[in-house]
Amino acid sequence: MSLTATPRKAPQRDAAPTVENALTAGMLPRFTSLWVLIGCLAATSAFFAILAAANGGEFSIVGAVFFGVVLYAIVIWVLSRIIEGRRKAADRFVTALVATAFTIALLPLISVTWTTVVNGLPRFDLQFFSQSMRNVVGAGGGALHAIVGTLLITGMAALISVPVGLLTAIYLVEYGRGRLKHGITFFVDVMTGIPSIVAGLFAFALFALITGDPGYRSGFAGSIALSVLMIPVVVRSSEEMLRLVPNELREASFALGVPKWLTIVKVVLPTSIAGIVTGVMLSIARVIGETAPLLIVAGFTTSMNYNLFSERMMTLPVFVYTQYMNQGTDTQAYIDRAWAGALTLILIVAILNVIARIVAKVFSPKFGR
Repeated sequence: MSLTATPRKAPQRDAAPTVENALTAGMLPRFTSLWVLIGCLAATSAFFAILAAANGGEFSIVGAVFFGVVLYAIVIWVLSRIIEGRRKAADRFVTALVATAFTIALLPLISVTWTTVVNGLPRFDLQFFSQSMRNVVGAGGGALHAIVGTLLITGMAALISVPVGLLTAIYLVEYGRGRLKHGITFFVDVMTGIPSIVAGLFAFALFALITGDPGYRSGFAGSIALSVLMIPVVVRSSEEMLRLVPNELREASFALGVPKWLTIVKVVLPTSIAGIVTGVMLSIARVIGETAPLLIVAGFTTSMNYNLFSERMMTLPVFVYTQYMNQGTDTQAYIDRAWAGALTLILIVAILNVIARIVAKVFSPKFGR
């Protein structure tokens, strides 16, 4: 037996992993699509800016976005075809086509928002939000009376519509049976499609009969007209959200001996609160820009009015309409106030939607892991 020790081999270290270049590995680097899109939008925006400067016209945001997305679809397909191959290029091209279709659907919104912002900013100042149009016949003045009127009338309409619409939806989903349920559903569908002017005429006739005064105008009458338009939207959206609540949750509550009304309050409504709040916000956005019914029953004024039940009350849609249609000697001042009113209306809807998202997130049920 040999006593000579066998020499021990030194441990070999693993070779450092080689990092391949994304281009040599046959794939585009990460975020390539984003940078290509940004570059294409920048190129088309520069082209339309130069074209507008040369012709003395206005910059076309719609043209820049549309042709930028189309250029992006072509460029990303060419890059992917060269580097990644035919199959991956086809996948990226179809994805780009979907993005293009989505952008085309958003073009009207982009155009309206851009035009409103550009034309509304010249009068988007402190004076516009702190003064009314009382004794103002030219430049100056503001829309404080219209902003207050819009918030009061729309708030009262929501206060009327949300309980009625939500309770109707609960009845249709949880209790409704037979012909009565089908009848309510039919009339809700009919109300969803009625023109806004019909709602205004209904409120006008209602208050003319109640007060005996055909010239009666008030903010509350405007709230009634808007609630006629809001209720079917609240019913439809709330009904769909309540139907999405799994029946297993209701059955589990019933199995514990909880009565049906308490199951609805403690289980069904908290589970669907996010969708219900979103539906309410959609109904508010549906009516906050209505002009015809408010012009009929709420009228218009240049003074402040905080009382919903007395005298005429101005709203932002009617303010925009009157400023644009009844221009005085200083035409540009009236047009600037109209655009600023439209921009304010858009911002109010946006703020209400942000608040709705926060409320839905706070009150929606929390599920642990």
